[in-house]
Amino acid sequence: MPQSTTLVYAFVGVFGVKILLDYVNRIVHRAPYPPGPPPKPLVGNIFDLPVKVPAERYIEWSKKYDSPVVYAEALGSRLIVINKREDAIELCERRAKIYSDRPHIPMVNLMAWNHNIAFLGYGDEWRRHRKLCQQSFNFVASQQYHSIQMNGVEQFLRSLCDTPEDFDAHSRMLSVSITMEMMYGIKIKSIDEPCITIADEAIKLGTDLLVPSGSLVNILPILRHVPAWFPGATSLKRAERVRRMTEIVMKIPVDQVKAAFEEGKASASFYTNFIEKKQTLGASEEEEEMVRNIAYTTVSSTGSFLYFMAVNPDVQKKAQEEIDRLTGSKRLPTLEDRQSLPFVEAIYREVMRMRPPLPLGVPHRVVEDDYYKGYLIPKGATIFTNIWAMCYEEEDYPDPYTFKPERFFDKNGKLNDDDRVLAFGFGRRVCVGKYIASSTLWLMMASVLACFNVVKAKDDNGNEIEINHEIEDLGLLNQKAKFKCSFQVRSPAIKKLIVDGQ
Repeated sequence: MPQSTTLVYAFVGVFGVKILLDYVNRIVHRAPYPPGPPPKPLVGNIFDLPVKVPAERYIEWSKKYDSPVVYAEALGSRLIVINKREDAIELCERRAKIYSDRPHIPMVNLMAWNHNIAFLGYGDEWRRHRKLCQQSFNFVASQQYHSIQMNGVEQFLRSLCDTPEDFDAHSRMLSVSITMEMMYGIKIKSIDEPCITIADEAIKLGTDLLVPSGSLVNILPILRHVPAWFPGATSLKRAERVRRMTEIVMKIPVDQVKAAFEEGKASASFYTNFIEKKQTLGASEEEEEMVRNIAYTTVSSTGSFLYFMAVNPDVQKKAQEEIDRLTGSKRLPTLEDRQSLPFVEAIYREVMRMRPPLPLGVPHRVVEDDYYKGYLIPKGATIFTNIWAMCYEEEDYPDPYTFKPERFFDKNGKLNDDDRVLAFGFGRRVCVGKYIASSTLWLMMASVLACFNVVKAKDDNGNEIEINHEIEDLGLLNQKAKFKCSFQVRSPAIKKLIVDGQ
């Protein structure tokens, strides 16, 4: 029997079993599932799952069905979307023991992303990864990287001064250079280095395959056995391409570090510290793989910040006045100044509120049946925390679509206690690098505000170019779509600071 025919029979058989089990499950369980779009016979909600801007579509579901927790199913797979902060805290934090697993997303394995700590299932392997991360990236330990962050931001300022029109490339360079030096001790000279360009392409190709509607393979895992060359297997072809890229990206920096270490030229870093431990105390191959997996990460919200400054000159001016009162334009801000610059802190919070990089977060999985507000949360269901919905909740943030850092001050003019960045996730699966990400982004924002006026760009005739307000949707990720702006150095004294550094 031809392989393709066997696969078809297998598909029909598994599909039928899933339908039968789903029917029995409905009969046995008396509690209803949370509300959501009515499922169609056989296929459920497979055609209701949003492909574009899913976070906003799930907000519409929440309003339509008058419930902050909504439900959908497709071919036996169950999806729960949580649209309110208090529900996410109750389920993913207070009930973390059963909500901290990750769903098995077939595309993750096919793209070789399954060793990334963000996608590891909740178990012993994840706990070992998490322990190592907590030791290396907790609040106190993260301070050892301050000099790397300062150097990266200072180079960013010089690049903006020299070639401001390339600010998008400079933003990427900032994020990548700090991460690579911190993790591997490697100083990146160009954003066009193969490791960087390949990683960028892999992320763009792979992220939109992770949402439920990104590939039918995520809903019906048996389809992962279909050959990539099979007609219509577009997502499988893409996944295979991403896998090859991922393997290259993870190999290049590790090989460079090992070579430098053998030559006695390696710089201190997360990975070199591990190699030293391995040589002196001994370490298993499993531990080495763990370090490699943890070291593969990056984060940046720089583009969103620059956009908001360009379209909100009054906010920008107020922050600059605060910085000038502290530094007198005689030095650049440092991380030690963070507590003394509350309005800059409010800007940081507002940027992260309005532009969370992962609108739906990274999905959780419930490991046993649970009941919440009279609804059944079935074992094995994929749980999405709709961070976008929470950040735009009018009860918490009146006039949510307006950029207003002032919302983070109380009536006495002091920063309020709303200091949680929802973009970093919930419970035991909160982002392991949140302290590094937070301090890097804050330092970048304070430094740019101290040095430049971010204004609208002008064309050859001196007319202002309208700024593109769109957001680029990349599946689980989003980012600010490309736009044009200009950077005006605020004074000759500031320019000298940029050139000379601290």
